[in-house]
Amino acid sequence: MTTTAAAETELAIGGMTCASCAARIEKKLNRMDGVTATVNYATEKAKVTHAAEVSVQDLIATVEKTGYTAREPAPPQPSTPDEGDADEGDADELRSLRERLVTAVVLAVPVVAMAMVPALQFEYWQWLSLTLAAPVVTYAGWPFHKAAFTNARHGAATMDTLISVGTTAAFGWSLWALFLGTAGTPGMKHPFELTIARGEGTGNLYLEAAAGVTAFILAGRYFEARSKRKAGAALRALLELGAKDVTVLHAGGREQTLPVADLKVGDRFLVRPGEKIATDGTVVEGSSAVDASMLTGESVPVEVTPGDSVTGATLNAGGRLVVEATRVGADTQLARMARLVEDAQNGKAAAQRLADRISAVFVPVVIALALGTLGFWLGNGAGTAAAFTAAVAVLIIACPCALGLATPTALLVGTGRGAQLGILIKGPEVLESTRRVDTVVLDKTGTVTTGRMALLGVHTAPGTDEAEVLRLAGALEHASEHPVARAVADGALEKLGSLPTPEDFANVPGLGVQGIVDGHAVLVGRERLLAKWAMELPEELRQRKAAAESAGRTVIAVAWDGEARAVLEVADAVKDTSREAITRLRALGLTPVLLTGDNRAVAESVAREVGIDPGQVIAEVLPQDKVDVVKRLQAQGRSVAMVGDGVNDAAALAQADLGLAMGTGTDAAIEAGDLTLVRGDLRAAADAIRLARRTLGTIRSNLFWAFAYNVAALPLAAAGLLNPMLAGAAMAFSSVFVVGNSLRLRSFRAA
Repeated sequence: MTTTAAAETELAIGGMTCASCAARIEKKLNRMDGVTATVNYATEKAKVTHAAEVSVQDLIATVEKTGYTAREPAPPQPSTPDEGDADEGDADELRSLRERLVTAVVLAVPVVAMAMVPALQFEYWQWLSLTLAAPVVTYAGWPFHKAAFTNARHGAATMDTLISVGTTAAFGWSLWALFLGTAGTPGMKHPFELTIARGEGTGNLYLEAAAGVTAFILAGRYFEARSKRKAGAALRALLELGAKDVTVLHAGGREQTLPVADLKVGDRFLVRPGEKIATDGTVVEGSSAVDASMLTGESVPVEVTPGDSVTGATLNAGGRLVVEATRVGADTQLARMARLVEDAQNGKAAAQRLADRISAVFVPVVIALALGTLGFWLGNGAGTAAAFTAAVAVLIIACPCALGLATPTALLVGTGRGAQLGILIKGPEVLESTRRVDTVVLDKTGTVTTGRMALLGVHTAPGTDEAEVLRLAGALEHASEHPVARAVADGALEKLGSLPTPEDFANVPGLGVQGIVDGHAVLVGRERLLAKWAMELPEELRQRKAAAESAGRTVIAVAWDGEARAVLEVADAVKDTSREAITRLRALGLTPVLLTGDNRAVAESVAREVGIDPGQVIAEVLPQDKVDVVKRLQAQGRSVAMVGDGVNDAAALAQADLGLAMGTGTDAAIEAGDLTLVRGDLRAAADAIRLARRTLGTIRSNLFWAFAYNVAALPLAAAGLLNPMLAGAAMAFSSVFVVGNSLRLRSFRAA
């Protein structure tokens, strides 16, 4: 990569195991002259701004000297070998963690059971415990030992350090006790005294502590890695929306099908009805309705004719089009939206987990305390065994099992309960934002509304039967592919049950349809279609049309046998539950803001219907404008939640402090969001925020009690008032307490 005076480079970072790893890499990079770096632990990426004299290789070398790996990620392109390799690498890492976790659980359970239940201690039980515990501490616990060694080489200590030191000390002492002490004697029963006897301790085994801690912490690490694996899925989902192939028109009308990547600016290509438009361009032949709702948020299909611009990945819902490419590859709107999502994700501050922040100070203190305990007991003539036993008790009781369980257990119970209620929480870092959120930005199309055109009103001229209007208009529209026509046909079918078949049908580009139904010459479309046949709407219908259009609805005129008979109102219908959802969001102290790509009349009409203040309506915004709106609200000091479902919402969802994606929407929106509302019901947004806040509160209380337990128990262990076996039991109790506290989340109920 060629650098400039203000070059920006993105690096994919490997080997991070906790948020403090990201902080250490960030600190090292920022110490370089002319470098400003932000490292995101969640996405495993570093965004670096650097001077011209600093090369990318210099940046990579600095990261590697810190003990981690770095590389320039390949451009996000769907179905490329590079991406496949990356995905395979992620899958291999997750598979390795899963194998280690399964090994640890299967082998640790009988070890813990034998140590805690005297009835299970047969004549040679201690040797079976050693046989089972050894693979847990060595093979299953290898990631912790490796990370601790890396940290030690660079003068740092994290939770991995304490896990490694604690489990190794417990296992090492057990080996000493078995081979050089009295613990290996056949028929030995596990001793259990409240305090440490001077000169004794060689009969104590701590294999259950070593194996149990490893299994517990591995479980948390596995579930964390599984959620992080989806960090780049939003970009892939965005890019998968685009067309894969394109029919290019050459001189003389010859057609050639090529991959979209081979398309060049100036090429003319064919778009048939139902096909995606391959890239951004200008219509040169044909007219049609283009469904751009997935990209722009416009619920009403856009009519295009020669000279109009069209966007890649939108759907041609009507006639045949010939388009001249104006932007290709990385310059297209779809590609720019992908970059917006990536920038918004990388711009989020890395979530510093509280457990790791505590460990940054706690770990060195515990190690120093254990060494101090060893020296104090030796200095007082207590004997090597007693001194080492007291030091081991300090390490065991300080093993952060409860600290490690505090987040994953609450998260697992909270997310499990959420899944039952149609709410998916991606990870613990998501929860940090829920308590601060004070503004909720709601996308209109597909979130507050159904996202589908629907027949909302039928207004007839005097003497005209509504059923007859629906029968004739519905029959004719049923033969059309236009989304508005489908809404009319579906509405007619719903009310009548069946429709006749037109005897003749013709599409009038840009105006509507005409045909013969049951012997009647029927016209359905814009008012201009009637004018073409010298027909006018009666004054009553004209007033109805004006009122509907002022509310932002699409109006269709119906005529037959030379006379205008009715007007039909078609619009994106508001969901039945939206008004109640807005009330619930207000009750949580949130200010709702309606954000849409539709025109202001449509937006204000929807806002009035659901109870949103018209002053909180932001309409006619493009995808990049949605990101700007969120940024502007954040600049005002607000903490913003965003609820959306379309591709056009993905970047804004990623930029918001809290992104809530409707599960009925696109993969891009779902992957960019922090919470996913599976039901597609806006009321779930209020439930999601309540559940997330409750889960965060549980995590914080878990961390408090886990840490408080350590603070209270460490002095007792150092003073020799806790036998290491009792310390192990106390450690296990703290874990049970944390799990029990987390299980209370199962009682959460939707409002």
